[in-house]
Amino acid sequence: MSSLAIDVHNLRKQYGPKVAVDSLSLSVERGEAFGFLGPNGAGKTTAVKMMLGLVKPTSGEGEVLGRPISDPHCRARIGFLPEDFRFRQWLRGDEFLDLHARLHHVPRDVRAERIPALLRLVGLEDAAHRPLGSYSKGMLQRIGLAQALVNDPDLVFLDEPTSGLDPLGRRMVREVIHRLRERGKTVFLNSHLLGEVELTCNRVAVVANGKVRLVTDPSTYRDGWVQVDLRVGEISEELLRGLRRWSDEVAVDETSRVLTLRLHDAEAIPEIARWLVAEDVSLYALSPRRLSLEDLFVRVVEGEGSCETS
Repeated sequence: MSSLAIDVHNLRKQYGPKVAVDSLSLSVERGEAFGFLGPNGAGKTTAVKMMLGLVKPTSGEGEVLGRPISDPHCRARIGFLPEDFRFRQWLRGDEFLDLHARLHHVPRDVRAERIPALLRLVGLEDAAHRPLGSYSKGMLQRIGLAQALVNDPDLVFLDEPTSGLDPLGRRMVREVIHRLRERGKTVFLNSHLLGEVELTCNRVAVVANGKVRLVTDPSTYRDGWVQVDLRVGEISEELLRGLRRWSDEVAVDETSRVLTLRLHDAEAIPEIARWLVAEDVSLYALSPRRLSLEDLFVRVVEGEGSCETS
């Protein structure tokens, strides 16, 4: 069995002259929570639908759970909460889950145990006998999440699962994702909410204009990366070469004579300061600032970030 839950290469979707997804390549390990970040209109939902086999790619190929994305059999082990769902409002909450469980051919005795457990998981046990038409938006989001888990899937696609939820609801979603990971399930979280992704995911991909621009570990930005601005008297090639010992990224603003470095380890800052003094560089200011995942996201979306993966 492949260690990859998702493995797609050069997926492209074009609607007439409009390219929604362009050369998307992505690998997701089994058992990880993977975040899919991007601004509105970045092609995230179209990419998810291609991986689910709901939208046919214009070109490209891929596998989900070891089967081609065009193979309907792989969908039996997949759960999906779409962003824009439309549930039958006359169904009660428990009837709605029972319908989807029967569509997945879940046996009656398993349904009898699983459906009440899912209703408890999403905090809707007291609303089980109410029609969906009486549910608030947040409650519909919760019952939709339960629906995505009703077949005990190996891979769960969640498209904006915290939309319409209050802080307690968002915490519930995070707890559900953590429980799924503990059971070895794979979660693909499509969102534009950086905070939620940062708290729940092992890795994140940043998407812009239909392309994956970067894949990284969000904990790197919780624990390490620092940006340092150095204002100096004169900028020389020798100075730039020396600073690249600590950072591959040295941005130069000639007008203000400011050099900007990105460092993984803040402990390098005193070492850099000592080196500058030893090299007789006129140092007027040294300003460190811890980088966040939001900083990275903005840089990538604005076209300043790297396309490398980690």
